[in-house]
Amino acid sequence: METIDILTVAAHPDDIELTCSGTLMKMLDSGYSVGILDLTQGEMGTRGTPEIRAKEAEAARAVIGARFRERLNFGDSRLTASIENRFALAEKIRTARPKTVILPYWEGRHPDHYTAATLGYEACYAAGLKQLPIPGEPHRPKKILYASMYWEVRPSFVVDVSPYFERKIRAINCFASQFAGDLRDITELYPAWGKLIDQITTQCKYFGHLIGVNYAEPFVLKELMAVEDIVTMPVSSL
Repeated sequence: METIDILTVAAHPDDIELTCSGTLMKMLDSGYSVGILDLTQGEMGTRGTPEIRAKEAEAARAVIGARFRERLNFGDSRLTASIENRFALAEKIRTARPKTVILPYWEGRHPDHYTAATLGYEACYAAGLKQLPIPGEPHRPKKILYASMYWEVRPSFVVDVSPYFERKIRAINCFASQFAGDLRDITELYPAWGKLIDQITTQCKYFGHLIGVNYAEPFVLKELMAVEDIVTMPVSSL
């Protein structure tokens, strides 16, 4: 694992692609470095196997351009914010030393998703504790963002990903075991089976149109954002 500027943490392989991959691509083109941590192997998925999903995840990493992608084994559908998991993730954060961490939104239908948000926050805090009994020098990221796609909450901000949307779709399509073909066997995850790309396109278009662009990805902050220049703020009010 290398040191990077932005670390994304999610419960399952493919979560990152669905929620914030366009933003990662944009940040890479801005000169920042990116790493991905999947907290589980995705072994409880109705389709595919951990081995297949590992290959798909690596293919998607290459499309995105992230420096690394690690797949931890905290237990698909058994993910907990335990002390053991917190310390293990804090060690990864100390190694990667990110400035910004992207987590899933802290509410969701799948328990692994909101647990990943809690675990990620606690690990970011713990990683900065000097006396924590884990390897590495203390490090605490400056910023935690929550990717809020698929959740009915007003974003704190959205990122214009219009030039990267087609590549985002390519990254998602790397997970053929999950999203290709007839999806009627996983209707509990995608009620509009077979229309995942339509769903993603519609949502990204919606958030994009809110700021006058074609496609955007939404994020939530727990803290306020500071503005230095009130004259050059983007997005017109009228």
